[in-house]
Amino acid sequence: MPTAEFKGRRTELNLLNELWAASPAALMILYGRRRVGKTRLLTHWMKRTGHRALYWVAEPTSALDQLRSFSQALYNFANQEPAPDDFTYANWPQAWQQVAHLAQTERLALFVDEFTYLLEAEPGIAGIIQNAWDHSLKQANLFLVLSGSHLGMMQRQVLAYQAPLYGRATAHLRLQPLSFGITRSFFPKYDAAERVAIYAIFGGIPAYWERLNPKATLSENIRHQLLTANNLMQEEPRLLLQDFVTDPNNYVAILRAIAHGAREQKEIVGRVGLPQGHVSKYLSVLRDAGFIERRVPVTADESSRLGRYHITDPYLRFYYRFLATRQAQLALGVQEQALAEIKKHLLDYIGTYTWEELCREWLLRAAALGDLPFAPDQVGSTWTRKTQVDVVGINTMEKTLILGECKWSTKSMESDVLQELVAKTPDLVPKKGKWTVYYLGFARGGWKENAKAFAKSLARSQEPGANWQIVGMRLLDLARVDADLVRWTV
Repeated sequence: MPTAEFKGRRTELNLLNELWAASPAALMILYGRRRVGKTRLLTHWMKRTGHRALYWVAEPTSALDQLRSFSQALYNFANQEPAPDDFTYANWPQAWQQVAHLAQTERLALFVDEFTYLLEAEPGIAGIIQNAWDHSLKQANLFLVLSGSHLGMMQRQVLAYQAPLYGRATAHLRLQPLSFGITRSFFPKYDAAERVAIYAIFGGIPAYWERLNPKATLSENIRHQLLTANNLMQEEPRLLLQDFVTDPNNYVAILRAIAHGAREQKEIVGRVGLPQGHVSKYLSVLRDAGFIERRVPVTADESSRLGRYHITDPYLRFYYRFLATRQAQLALGVQEQALAEIKKHLLDYIGTYTWEELCREWLLRAAALGDLPFAPDQVGSTWTRKTQVDVVGINTMEKTLILGECKWSTKSMESDVLQELVAKTPDLVPKKGKWTVYYLGFARGGWKENAKAFAKSLARSQEPGANWQIVGMRLLDLARVDADLVRWTV
């Protein structure tokens, strides 16, 4: 398959340009999950700018092999001819001294990709680079990028306070998946609902999007990319996990439990049948890897006992919900039954996860652009033992609260949905201080006239609460959310 056109990442490309222009030296730490596009970002920047740059990727091999490979890459770059097969610098300090020499007078960008493989093979490499940076590299005309996919290792051995390179980096960038708004340029013939489905299944991972055929139907892409035996997407969860654990069985069980609705730790313990202490350890590893997170109500503090676990990666969430238990079925080529099951539950699945996430993204972006009466400093969801609200923005300093309801039904929503949202307010407004409340309604199929009338008259007709008052309500449908996210995405 030919390389797809590079799309998005304007902010990240601008950061690379700024660091290239920095003087004298700049060090960037780039990290993020596999397939998120780190390598593509770096190589695209190299090709687009034409700057003097060397890209080297570490491999899962021995420390001696790594040193030889890096040495030969430096030799080839310096001499514009292949290095002798046996050429290598005597040690890593000597190799980094050569880097300083290459960047002595003319600006050089050096990209070291898959740096975590190098950390595994040569545990002292971060200290070696720190020593080289302090003594020669920071005075050189160098733009150095260390890039890695193992999030836990990058955080512990590169970014942490006790790590040798702590305080040396000019910039840290955790590369995030592409935003939903970019889907329109990847899939111009898909309508908004189909692109939401793509995002629900594959998330914002560009390597996954590029495997899809934008001219094929959504069902055809699901059938071809997910429901055939021995395809690459079936192997992806195992490949992602093996970077972090050697025996994935219990981790898989926990991911499957969460994907099927077990959110609290006691529910996960009951579903997987492991001791609570073991489950706590496995959850900690999965959080460290970035595969799951523990969310608390945005109106509560981090120590809240109402914490729930969520799978952060959409493809892992989809795989363990719909595909993990169907491997025997798919091996026999029974595709249509699996496809029918996915279609049957996809509406509820999107409504439970992806639509809420996109509505929260809309809130964040709209607030940042001044498109709402006030700007929250935290956005998420909130819940008590009695009730839940899907989209919440809170500013504790200003005492402002935004409450939003999300509906993924294809039908237009009635005013009762909004009345129920307003009725939840007394349970959710913090007890201390005087609060101002604003409401948002997100409905895929839009809103009926009685709902629009309710929203328009709300601030005038609703009595204030004990310590809160209402300033208004705004209603949005899928077309509006889609158009805004496309327009706001960079």
